Amino acid sequence: MIQDAPGNIPKLSKTDIERLNTLSFEIGPIRPPSEGGSHSLLLRATRNCPWSRCKFCYGLIYNREKFQLRTVEDIKKDIDAARQIADAIRATSWKLGYGGAVTEDVGTALIRSNPGLNTNQSFILVFNWLYFGAKTVFLQDANTLIMPSDELLEVLKYLKKTFPTIERVTSYARAKTLAKKTPEELKELRKAGLSRLHVGLETGDDELLKYVDKGVTSAEQIEAGKKAKEVGFELSEYVMPDLGGRARSEQHALNTARVLNEIGPDFIRLRPFVPGPGMPLYDEYTKGDFQLSSPHERLREIRLLVEKLDVHSRLCFDHFLNSWYRDRSRRYTLFKQDYEGYKLPEEKEKVLELIEEGLKIDESVHIHVKDIIGMTL
Repeated sequence: MIQDAPGNIPKLSKTDIERLNTLSFEIGPIRPPSEGGSHSLLLRATRNCPWSRCKFCYGLIYNREKFQLRTVEDIKKDIDAARQIADAIRATSWKLGYGGAVTEDVGTALIRSNPGLNTNQSFILVFNWLYFGAKTVFLQDANTLIMPSDELLEVLKYLKKTFPTIERVTSYARAKTLAKKTPEELKELRKAGLSRLHVGLETGDDELLKYVDKGVTSAEQIEAGKKAKEVGFELSEYVMPDLGGRARSEQHALNTARVLNEIGPDFIRLRPFVPGPGMPLYDEYTKGDFQLSSPHERLREIRLLVEKLDVHSRLCFDHFLNSWYRDRSRRYTLFKQDYEGYKLPEEKEKVLELIEEGLKIDESVHIHVKDIIGMTL
């Protein structure tokens, strides 16, 4: 039976349907895989990266464009646009008799009425977000925490007011920036709803940090991570296997484990290094000055890292570049690639056993990083 929408849900006219295709908000180019998997709403609070000097990235994800702080007013306008899209989708649900629930049938009806919505990134993002419960938001781009704390607080409060169903707000944070924030600032941000931070640790080795021009020391990484944990943030630290190549493999693993043990993050997420055109490390690689490790050498580096870890964390291989191999025409991954990973220390031995299994597989069967250089990652 067709239900009548309650008075506070606007009914959707033909004009409203057409207007949906004109509504949009700014969306940045990247987000952590775990935020895509949970279908987070992506809102761009800053543009690009304020550092863009790391030799393994070099800001290429952002086309080397200049970093910009967006104004609170502009961010609020984007939040409002997302809300208008959400309201229109829910209004359609009521009109179709689904009582405000966002279903596949609702999406199909909207796209049939206005085929242009099928390529409207803002509409698709909001629809998927509503479909999966409208519970999580990711603030883009590379270092939202660099915003003045009072401005970020205003954005967080407005976001939670506009979308009361939100349970988690997440952001990338540069360790250098996090270390500079006072405990009081971080407590206020946490209280306002910012609940999870993703930090690019990459390595805990100071020589390697300097070599790749990360712009942070291991001591600052530890300070940043501890601050985040002490005020109650859920913390994901990203590690880059083979960032030091063959020459620095052992020190990379040992010192990264040392830093992680000091921090005790909630998640340790592995992102194997792959050099790409435009990166300074790619130039060094093509000249022969930087030697990539073989698949087995990478596994041995990860084994050393895991052996030295003494943390209560989740170890995650949630990226397709983490140790995969061929078996005839099929491809397999050595580790599970879900966003929760393996619980440490309880499943530490299981991870080490998987690594040993991988080392027993002939190295020629493993997919070498050299085979995927130049691919769109």
